[in-house]
Amino acid sequence: MKKTLHAAVIGLTLASAAQAAVEVEFWSNSLSPKFDGVMTQLTKEFNASQKDIQAKWVDVTWDTYQTRVIAAVAAGRQPGLINITVPWMAQFAQKKIIQPIDISTFQSVYTEGALKDVSYEGKTYGMPWYNQVPVLIYNKAILDKAGVTALPRNTDEMLAAARLIKQKTGVVGFVPKMNDEGVTGIFMMEGLPILQNGKAVFNGPQHVALLEKYAKAVKEGVIPPDLFKDTFEAEIAGFGSGRYAMIATAPSALIRIKNDAPKVYANAAVAPYPNKILPGNLFMWSVLQGYAHKEAAIKLGQFLTSDKAQLTFSKATETTMPSTKVALADPYFMAGQNSKDAATAGGAVAATTGGAARTLNVSGLPDEAGMMKALSTALEAAVSGRQPAKAALDQAVAYWNAQLGKK
Repeated sequence: MKKTLHAAVIGLTLASAAQAAVEVEFWSNSLSPKFDGVMTQLTKEFNASQKDIQAKWVDVTWDTYQTRVIAAVAAGRQPGLINITVPWMAQFAQKKIIQPIDISTFQSVYTEGALKDVSYEGKTYGMPWYNQVPVLIYNKAILDKAGVTALPRNTDEMLAAARLIKQKTGVVGFVPKMNDEGVTGIFMMEGLPILQNGKAVFNGPQHVALLEKYAKAVKEGVIPPDLFKDTFEAEIAGFGSGRYAMIATAPSALIRIKNDAPKVYANAAVAPYPNKILPGNLFMWSVLQGYAHKEAAIKLGQFLTSDKAQLTFSKATETTMPSTKVALADPYFMAGQNSKDAATAGGAVAATTGGAARTLNVSGLPDEAGMMKALSTALEAAVSGRQPAKAALDQAVAYWNAQLGKK
């Protein structure tokens, strides 16, 4: 009887221990099935390292993600962590769908740019995960033919080099980013403000002068006239066909160029993205409002965004950059610093500059879709030469301020 009682006590103890373990469900965004292997691996590694917390990975498709997150919070069945972008973070923080967290004990591992990206109104709303960092890809043969001896470091130098390329070779020199970074990015990359004291101010003298420079470049054929319609695919195709001398895009584009246009790739090289502010696209892990086991969720997030885990994820994707200082400095990236192969060198360039990358985003707009459309229309009208830059920006600013309740 004593043996039976002893066995029963052990059974109850084990059952209690199992019940004590907190299950933290975490939702990624459209990573399955391509990255099932690395996400399953990271989940198993975390669970093996824990006694009181067990993680459960769930992948949700992009088109249903926001709807499912909001529904889960409303129903009180929210997961512990969600994987979101910086614009979504701002929206969710505003609507109190995610909650602020304290990562002060381990925030020093992240890059300066990433920490700024996960901050909203002075509070931290996420743990930085992977980033996407652009580089400048250029055709050495075309630049040599044009007599471009120094690589551009800013917009003025970029336009000057592109103008020389057009004059000497007839090739379009450069394709500016007017779509991929969002329509506000064209100003934010130059350090120019969009809002000040809650009021739209992107019709200032520097804003106007910048668009006038681009309008002149379009008129001269230095940059393509249809740049607002240029997609990632079109940029790569343009470079691969020799129609574009320089493009600013993700290092992974070089793999496509290598496969699709090996002759052009033989002359491809990489340099840092030439802007005052390096645009990035950070994804993070955030804790949903009302989640009962906040500290357990943060512990899982700390693991997923650690140096080792981020490096593991980057190696699996081959296209993303970590957001921690140590992972960015890993030989996996830095070994390509002196490589003559453009794709290999591209990772090193992105890693070297990636610590400063910022997601260029304007948050808290009352009519984001309408306001962005108004600005996009103004940019296109000004750069195409259909309307003077000042007049086009004045119209967009007036619309923005009407939506913001400002005169």
